[in-house]
Amino acid sequence: MIQGIELQHILIITTLMFFVGVYGFLVRRNLITILMASELILNSVGINFVVFNKYLYPTAMQGYMFTIFIIAIAAAEAAVAIAIIINVYRRYKTINVENVSEMKY
Repeated sequence: MIQGIELQHILIITTLMFFVGVYGFLVRRNLITILMASELILNSVGINFVVFNKYLYPTAMQGYMFTIFIIAIAAAEAAVAIAIIINVYRRYKTINVENVSEMKY
C-alpha cells in the first residue's frame, strides 16, 4: 500500500487511463487529440512501472528507470509530432486525419 492507496485502485485507474487513450487514438480525427491520447497511454504505462516496482521489488530501481526513459521518449515524440502537425497544417490548412487521401505530394 502506497500511503493508504491499495494496488488494485492504482491498477484500475491506470487501466482506465490506458483504454481512454486507446479509445481516443482510434476514434478521434484531430492530430492533436491523437497525440494527447498517445501521451495518456505512455503515462499510464509509466505509472504501472513505478507501482509494480514499488510493490514487487521495493529496493530495486528498474521501474523508475524505465519510467524516466518513457518520459524522455514521450517528450521527444511530442516535440517531433507537434513539428510535423504544424507543417501539415501550414500545407493543407487542416489537421484532421479524414483528409489523408487528399494529402498527396
